[in-house]
Amino acid sequence: MKWLIFMLAVIAGLMVYVRLAPIAVDVWHTTVEGDADQDFDGGVIRIADVSLASLHQVAQGWERTSVLAGSVQEGRITYVTRSLLWGFPDLTTVEVRENGVAIHARLRFGKSDLGVNGKRVAAWLAAAQ
Repeated sequence: MKWLIFMLAVIAGLMVYVRLAPIAVDVWHTTVEGDADQDFDGGVIRIADVSLASLHQVAQGWERTSVLAGSVQEGRITYVTRSLLWGFPDLTTVEVRENGVAIHARLRFGKSDLGVNGKRVAAWLAAAQ
């Protein structure tokens, strides 16, 4: 019984940490590196011919998504989207480029996002078209 209580306390502590851990703007709200689409275990980079304003409108209406930093006027916005159950934060930076935008969506904790960031970016791009 003591082990069960201990494990529940550990799980609760992790849930609280994941939800309340600070997200450093200077670490996450940075230039999107790369000029081509890329997939990796923790996220994706996409280059797309859409406007930052249209993507911002889509992101503002997306569930559990908020702006961490930036603005349309600045030319770069970083969003935090949290998973439903645990509240894991994924960060998506959208930045103006000559012919559209560069998007970098990545996880904050762990090694693999199980394709969640790629699916969200694809949905945002489809909705912004």
